[in-house]
Amino acid sequence: MPGSTALTDSANPYALRDVVIGRPLRVFAWLSFIAEILIIGTGGAVRLTGSGLGCSDWPLCTPESLVPILEIQGIHGAIEFGNRTMTGVVGLMALAVVMLTLHALSGRRLVIRAVWFALGGVVLAIGVYAAASALGIVASAALMSAALLLAVIVGMVDSLRQTEQRKDLAVLAWLVLVGVMAQAVVGGFAVISDLNPFIVGFHYAVSLLLVCVTALYIVRLNTAPGPRASVVPGWFTGLTHATGFFLALTILFGVLTTGSGPHSGDANIKRHGFDATFLAHVHSWPGYILAVLVLTLAVSAWILKLAPRNWTLVLIVAILVQVGVGVLQARTGLPAIAVGIHMILASLSAAAYTVLVTRLKQPVEG
Repeated sequence: MPGSTALTDSANPYALRDVVIGRPLRVFAWLSFIAEILIIGTGGAVRLTGSGLGCSDWPLCTPESLVPILEIQGIHGAIEFGNRTMTGVVGLMALAVVMLTLHALSGRRLVIRAVWFALGGVVLAIGVYAAASALGIVASAALMSAALLLAVIVGMVDSLRQTEQRKDLAVLAWLVLVGVMAQAVVGGFAVISDLNPFIVGFHYAVSLLLVCVTALYIVRLNTAPGPRASVVPGWFTGLTHATGFFLALTILFGVLTTGSGPHSGDANIKRHGFDATFLAHVHSWPGYILAVLVLTLAVSAWILKLAPRNWTLVLIVAILVQVGVGVLQARTGLPAIAVGIHMILASLSAAAYTVLVTRLKQPVEG
């Protein structure tokens, strides 16, 4: 407009800027998604090979060594340490997505603030560890990780308060990073508690949720910002949410069933005492209901030519394969490889459902 001066990033660091989603951000978003799936696989390998205590300590593998001593811990130590290494990879991918997201939203401003919070968190964590060690606190490493997690949460809150646009992307990116940091703490407690099945089950459930969040982030990268309106009938939305409920119920009973079965992560670990055979039947009941609901969604969506119809097919394939693997493993004595595939497929099914839900609404054209 004549007589007015446009504010640029260089003139005013708080001015809104165009959000450009570059190729590096898209690549790292996909790498983060893949890494979240892979760590479910490596975590499953730890449990299914009886390597849960291959590293007897945390965060060190043994009280004397960061890495396993193969002559002592053998293959179990290598498998457990490999999963811990994968945690680092997942964390780096999540961190890269956060930094690239902040750069896309604000340029260097929020990136620099996040770096300062990160440095402060490292200093705080080292200080907590030194103080706890000096006081003879056994859980000094856990306190150090908790301090670092707290710093990340504070950094997230500060960053989101400063974010003016596409806050959805910032929230999702930060949630993944916080989730990965929290997972490291939970994994440590799983080792310290001698693989308590409830903690191990919670560890898996959080990993599955992180797969869903990374999938949602990828979807939002390719979605225009602004108001969204429903593009399906109300009953279809309700049926979709009912499907999500039975999917969650199936996964919950699946976690409890695995926690009662033979794959505890270590031959000497006691399970939580539930009847594994009975739980396997209970696990199958919502699973069959889920399959019927997904089939109903798919048939309805294609008959009515609804927007989410393609993703109903993806979900029905994932669920049917999952049901098939579940029946196979139940009838063949729970072979480790089938249980591992079942765990990974559960996360992929949950991710497909997450994408399906996002297709129930579309941006309102203005």
